[in-house]
Amino acid sequence: MKDRNPEIVPLEDDIFEGMDDLGALNFGQMNEEKMEDYKEKEKYVDENLWNKLEKSGRKVSFAKDILALYRYMKDPFVKWYRKAIVVAALVYFIVPIDTIPDLTPLFGYLDDLGVITALLKYLGSELIAYYPTGYRT
Repeated sequence: MKDRNPEIVPLEDDIFEGMDDLGALNFGQMNEEKMEDYKEKEKYVDENLWNKLEKSGRKVSFAKDILALYRYMKDPFVKWYRKAIVVAALVYFIVPIDTIPDLTPLFGYLDDLGVITALLKYLGSELIAYYPTGYRT
């Protein structure tokens, strides 16, 4: 195997020119505006999720997945940007304006199922702890 010998670039080099204040970019941090927007959407989910599940509980086969996502969203140890994805999917589930209206027989919840399934696939095994014991083993 060939040994790699990377060339170390001194900080005085031209490639670092104009990068004096990288801390001002806030990589991965939430500013006040984003935090307010996130809190507003999380509150919307808290207020409306239960009504939506109550109305569609028997029609929706993925209700336990929705509850697992809700528990994931409420976990204080989950990073905000992961929660933001979950909040967006739950808002899509709750909002009555869909690609396929929920009142359409047989097909009404297919778009919701697609969004939730894509999110479950994205989060993968990270969600297992948020299901009831013995549900997804």
